[in-house]
Amino acid sequence: MAALGPLSRLAGLGCINRSRLMLNRVLQKRGIASCIDPSHGLTDEQKEFQKVAFDFAANEMAPNMAEWDQKEIFPVETMRKAAQLGFGGIYVRPDVGGSGLSRLDTSIIFEALSTGCVSTTAYISIHNMCAWMIDTFGNTNQREKYCPDLCSMERFASYCLTEPGSGSDAASLLTSAQQKGDHYVLNGSKAFISGGGDTDVYVVMCRTGGKGSKGISCLVVEKGTPGLSFGKKEKKVGWNSQPTRAVIFEDCAVPVTNRLGEEGQGFSIAMKGLNGGRINIASCSLGAAHASVLLARDHLLVRKQFGETLANSQFLQFKLAEMATKLVAARLLVREAATALQENRPDAVSICSMAKLFVTDECFNTKRGISRCFSTSLVTEQVCNQALQMHGGYGYLKDYAVQQFVRDIRVHQILEGTNEVMRMIISRNLLTEL
Repeated sequence: MAALGPLSRLAGLGCINRSRLMLNRVLQKRGIASCIDPSHGLTDEQKEFQKVAFDFAANEMAPNMAEWDQKEIFPVETMRKAAQLGFGGIYVRPDVGGSGLSRLDTSIIFEALSTGCVSTTAYISIHNMCAWMIDTFGNTNQREKYCPDLCSMERFASYCLTEPGSGSDAASLLTSAQQKGDHYVLNGSKAFISGGGDTDVYVVMCRTGGKGSKGISCLVVEKGTPGLSFGKKEKKVGWNSQPTRAVIFEDCAVPVTNRLGEEGQGFSIAMKGLNGGRINIASCSLGAAHASVLLARDHLLVRKQFGETLANSQFLQFKLAEMATKLVAARLLVREAATALQENRPDAVSICSMAKLFVTDECFNTKRGISRCFSTSLVTEQVCNQALQMHGGYGYLKDYAVQQFVRDIRVHQILEGTNEVMRMIISRNLLTEL
């Protein structure tokens, strides 16, 4: 990956073109300061696919990031190019078209891709999670039917857990699936579904039994199934390169053969998927923070005030040092969590929650002023917001990529389990192990 180029504004170009060119310069040049080099500690093989991901981010994603955001384009063909590199099923087994890489490898790839576009990479991470769930919990027929097309991204997948009335309390979901002969009949709706309406395969958590988590099962529902429909496309602050809609089931008949695992296993499947999803989202935040540190550094080197560059301000030097330190600390925690999950360690769930919490929390606390928020917030939200602050008024313009990183990572504190739920998981682990 790449050190930043100059970030002077380019007169005479449209907003999208200026943003595109500036971020390209950031990602194309080589020579990262050694203290934040994301390749430290990696094997030669990991460095190779990290480079492939960084190059793809610089050449295929960054040039289009602003346009995808402003025009709300779902970049299907670009994602299929990513799949040709093995990024459509990174931790899916090779016998059904996956790359068969580890959770740590996956984190390395998603961090690199996110430097080119957080929103698109985040969707790719959700798609990967769905493919992994089918690969891991599906039978041979299900794996062979769905995984090859998902790994090639000829078909796209969405994860359907959240409902209008059940967000953090996922076990209270109401979408029902009543078995009638060789089909389940689904009724209910899912909210905030990434890719909803544009994707082809929906991994749906639904209630086949009684109340609570034990009554939940997991079904694969294909687009075009009678009774499946979608709500309006949501207008969002960020994540605009992926559509978000409600997914609605009205007497939607799904074959029993589309159930993953046994009846009542769905909640367990959902939570195991989310453990990896939390690492993936944290990794996407790392990519945004890494790019933002470099953007801020370059801006300090070229922007002059009071007769000298901002880089000569000791206050800003210290802020940049703090940003770099938090970035590296966050990266180490995410990689430790990825290793714990891969090894199925007893602390994996808590460490994954810690990684997601630490990396994504908590700058947008509305009770704090902006300056105090910077001093108390954690890692990527703080890093990206501080980078925007260092840009001054320019950072608030869509000509500059830093504002898009800020908007795209804000939702990371909410999805894959809110950060309040992460605190619950961690504290519960501490208090029950006494």
